[in-house]
Amino acid sequence: MSGMAIGLWIFAGLLVLLALRIHVGVGMFIGGAAGFLAMNGGDPNALLFTLNHLAYARLSNYDLAVIPLFMLMGQFATHGGLSKSLFRCAAAFLGHWRGGLAMAATGACAGFGAICGSSLATAATMAQVALPELRAHGYSGRLATGTLAAAGTLGIMIPPSVPLVIYAVLTQESIGKLFVAAVIPGLIAMVGYMLVIRLVVTLDPKAGPAAARVPWPERVSALIGVVPVLLVFVVVIVGIYGGWANPTEAASIGAAACGVLAVVKGGLRWPGIRQSLIGTAHATAMIFLVLLGADLLNSALAITQLPTELAEWVKHSGLPPLAVLVAVLLCYVLLGCVMDSLAMILLTIPIFYPMVMGLEFWGMSVPDKSVWFGILSLMVVEIGLVHPPVGMNLFIIQKLAKDVPYIETAKGVMPFLASDFLRIGFLVAFPALSLWLVRAM
Repeated sequence: MSGMAIGLWIFAGLLVLLALRIHVGVGMFIGGAAGFLAMNGGDPNALLFTLNHLAYARLSNYDLAVIPLFMLMGQFATHGGLSKSLFRCAAAFLGHWRGGLAMAATGACAGFGAICGSSLATAATMAQVALPELRAHGYSGRLATGTLAAAGTLGIMIPPSVPLVIYAVLTQESIGKLFVAAVIPGLIAMVGYMLVIRLVVTLDPKAGPAAARVPWPERVSALIGVVPVLLVFVVVIVGIYGGWANPTEAASIGAAACGVLAVVKGGLRWPGIRQSLIGTAHATAMIFLVLLGADLLNSALAITQLPTELAEWVKHSGLPPLAVLVAVLLCYVLLGCVMDSLAMILLTIPIFYPMVMGLEFWGMSVPDKSVWFGILSLMVVEIGLVHPPVGMNLFIIQKLAKDVPYIETAKGVMPFLASDFLRIGFLVAFPALSLWLVRAM
């Protein structure tokens, strides 16, 4: 059997394991081990040698230290009640419009995403804060849950973003460039979701009635309450890209600042600190397990020459570059049915990245294509978190909104998915949406 055939069988076997609900990290370990044994006629020496060096080679990577720090920053924000300040501020300015509280929840998700690199954490935290308010003001279950599920994806779209860190590590790209490149697409995503809400309540005014207008003194007070959160975001992003702090140092500053804010403003005490540390440890261990499994799998695929041969085949196939890119993006949408965002990035980037870098798109250089494709991948991965039947954010929201049937939540995210696909189309056609700010800075 050729190396290409073995690589395809490994990939197919992994999808079967994931469909059987095997943990994605374990599934990747199994696929990688099977690949090494198949390529070496059952001799385990190459596999054992790789396992002997794999863990240290990966976990000694200094850049990966930002992952637990960003996770800790998000945990402090979650347990310290900073999400309440963000929602209160957004609701003070937008709540008196039809659909305004849903727009406020979207804005609060974007703000929370600026200090939390996880979509699931953003969706779960903001749902606990915003869902009772939305339901109390008479919002339909479909609009309330659909908004929170979709807006939760802003947790990974607005930097800092854990999937972008993983992409940077896999492709040797600059974390700072990717974070800056994600800012404008993230803001476009937020505005797009708000426009969707506006359209929904225009067609069905009862879905999102207006709340009472908040006096200006209360608005100013609410705005002052979120200034420290905005400062944390600015310090982290500008610190990384400005060059006065590397990503790990900036993440350390952000985590410490969020911890102080959570204690001073949110009343965080020892039980909350303990939960934050344990939650960070659990999330980091899961991420690193998936990382190690992906490393073994990708090492096996490299031996089979599958990524290289696919890249060469695509390059000489005569297919239009845009057709190849659309096929890659559709693969991400389909993979979203069986795996989470981190697993998709780890599994596909070693295969798709060299393929896309070898194609010509509007005369872009390879560094520009690398940043642009990273943001595109992130945007398509976030769709996998909300599109039925198994979007993870849908299940998170469903656990917190037991009175709303799952089918209603699934219907509720459909207009937001339309906004997502439209945004991806704009980014494909106009790469400057992700590259302009990087070049300007």
